[in-house]
Amino acid sequence: MTDPVDLVVTSHGPVRLIELNRPEQLNAMSEELHSGLASVWHTLADDPEARVVVLTGRGRAFSAGGNFDIMTRVQRDRAFREQNVDEARRIITGMIRCPLPVIAAVNGPAVGLGCSLALLSDLVLIADDAYIADPHVQVGLVAGDGGALVLPLLVGLTRAKELLFLGDRVGAEEAVRLGIANRAVPKDKLLDEAMHLAMRVAALPVRALRETKRAVNLHLEQAMNSVLEPALLAERDTMHDPDHIAVVEKIIASRGRRRAVEKG
Repeated sequence: MTDPVDLVVTSHGPVRLIELNRPEQLNAMSEELHSGLASVWHTLADDPEARVVVLTGRGRAFSAGGNFDIMTRVQRDRAFREQNVDEARRIITGMIRCPLPVIAAVNGPAVGLGCSLALLSDLVLIADDAYIADPHVQVGLVAGDGGALVLPLLVGLTRAKELLFLGDRVGAEEAVRLGIANRAVPKDKLLDEAMHLAMRVAALPVRALRETKRAVNLHLEQAMNSVLEPALLAERDTMHDPDHIAVVEKIIASRGRRRAVEKG
């Protein structure tokens, strides 16, 4: 399978390993990575030899989520903004409707869209020193690309609102307790555990497994029918809201000052 550089897919028997490959940027989104995540699920669904997917990040992060350069362009470029929202829609629907079970191996911080990728997976193993957080609201955005859709189904409305409003980090043990993750694993054993689990799942009868995923995900389909489009469009509208623009400009300026100090 041919992959963009930022998104690497490799075959391991019946398992397809997807690796977010921007380790120096903590696997924050690039245009290439975002578009790759939007299209990869259909490609995998058409792979006759594939049975299970393992999704992880290279380096020390699962995904830091948004890229401030992209956020700045989205603020100013309406066509690019629409493209970004369309790709977010395809990522969400692609993961939910992909017939292959998706196992997330959350090897480090999973933030923003990284959080959504974990939440939308079918099974989640998390490194014992990793955390999950959705800080959309803190940067002036609606949590439209996954959090508002799936988090209430996992943790209930009240706790989902707390996590989305405040963007607090959820550590590995708490993620398991809340039902966001299946289990916490020592970081150095995470990928081996995920691949072992994937092989167990891959050995199950194919039709029964896929139809069970589809049946359980009807709960998500119902939520998509009522929540997804309003949430995505609300996020799109906040992408060029003055509050969001001001927060992004402040963060970029702060990072610039910090780099200047580090350079002496």
